[in-house]
Amino acid sequence: MASTQTDRTRLAGFDEVPLGPTGRPKQDFDEPRPLKSHGPARIISLCNQKGGVGKTTTTINLGAALAGYGRRVLAIDFDPQGALSAGLGVPTHDVPTIYDLLLSGSKDPSIAIQQTAVEGLDIIPANIDLSAAEVHLVNEVAREQILARVLRKVSADYDVILIDCQPSLGILTVNALTASHGVLIPLECEFFALRGVALLIETIDKVRDRLNPAIELDGILATMFDSRTLHSREVLERVVDAFGDRVLETVIGRTVKFPDASVAGVPITDFAPEHPAAKAYMQVARELIVRGAVA
Repeated sequence: MASTQTDRTRLAGFDEVPLGPTGRPKQDFDEPRPLKSHGPARIISLCNQKGGVGKTTTTINLGAALAGYGRRVLAIDFDPQGALSAGLGVPTHDVPTIYDLLLSGSKDPSIAIQQTAVEGLDIIPANIDLSAAEVHLVNEVAREQILARVLRKVSADYDVILIDCQPSLGILTVNALTASHGVLIPLECEFFALRGVALLIETIDKVRDRLNPAIELDGILATMFDSRTLHSREVLERVVDAFGDRVLETVIGRTVKFPDASVAGVPITDFAPEHPAAKAYMQVARELIVRGAVA
């Protein structure tokens, strides 16, 4: 709709206030101050049961952006497809993975942590073995809390832990939500992606009621936005109408640079730091810090 176009303004007294893509006044998020100390980490799940909405891309680039602002970040690849690990250029075979840590609570998680090419950004990788985890965990006592017990051992070493969830609402995703302080929902600006958000929020509410009273919705991040199409603008407007301030002001545009960066095994903030998409993820990092989702 017209109200979502970036070139629109509204009158505030005698001043014209430029509007952002969400239809709200544009905001500037100041560069955060350096941290005086590190940890314990705030754990954030990037979750959406629909695939292809930008969860992995957001995990990679938000993690790199936060690391660029001096935060110590640990990314957890919690998808058997291992896209996060591949996107950060780390090996996933013949190395300890998150699957090994889930199956053996006695192992020190540090054995699975790998450094990435981005200073301050580490990762615990995953591979196809993780697909067997749901079968193995089904008979475990307190199976929904196994990931939380793993992350508790390394939380003090990081400022933020980002969990890249698989596109489902199964036991792995419930583990991620149970371990998390907050949830960030990447949402493609497309009608079918919008339909599943209510179900996801219902799942978050159930986890809050039954397993993790402290979990919060940190925000909904609109991804793959194309301001040239009426459909993208209408979907974004509907999301803002439904969820209000829980929708982040920053919007991630659609660009071929993301797959190019993935092939190179580096975040877009390193691959093309001057590209609008890289600047957008730097702004997402600043916005989450301003919102208090990240220290």
